Amino acid sequence: MWRRRSSVWANLGCVLLVVAGGALLWLPFHTQFELDDWAAELRARGVPARAVVDDRVTKEGGNRESPSTTMYFRYDLSGRTYEQEVGCVEVCRSAGDEVSIWVNPADPGDFVTDFGQLSGHRGRVQGVLGAVGFGILVLAVPLLLSRVPFRRWFPRRTRRRPVALVRGGGRFTGRSKHKGYGRR
Repeated sequence: MWRRRSSVWANLGCVLLVVAGGALLWLPFHTQFELDDWAAELRARGVPARAVVDDRVTKEGGNRESPSTTMYFRYDLSGRTYEQEVGCVEVCRSAGDEVSIWVNPADPGDFVTDFGQLSGHRGRVQGVLGAVGFGILVLAVPLLLSRVPFRRWFPRRTRRRPVALVRGGGRFTGRSKHKGYGRR
């Protein structure tokens, strides 16, 4: 009885690990879709402005990754000067370059550039959680599949032995416990 109960809990734990890993893997994709929608909304409803790349800083990664580069934008809006960072993802402009941006009127530190990059470093935490979710799935899916009783649900088919042909075309001469009692 105890073994059966622990098996149920182990199966439930494997299922929960797969669900948690899937949810964590889904998170960065969901976040990216939300950020794409927000960028489109800022382009439609944001206040247009011109920003200048004030500085570009490259930091070496501590874990053998490629270096990360950040651009610092400076722009004027409603008589005030703002400075905000933008990560170099696909496009990295040089210091002194001018860039068209659309600023959120409710939050002047929030904008989207003409090349589609949002201000700040958004989605990094979700990306790390997605990688953790992928790792959990790599471990949990085989573990879950190992607990599925495939042999009970899909038993192996037994092969039938081929019929032996007897030479001479005579009676069957196989050995048996009952030697010819009915043949006499």
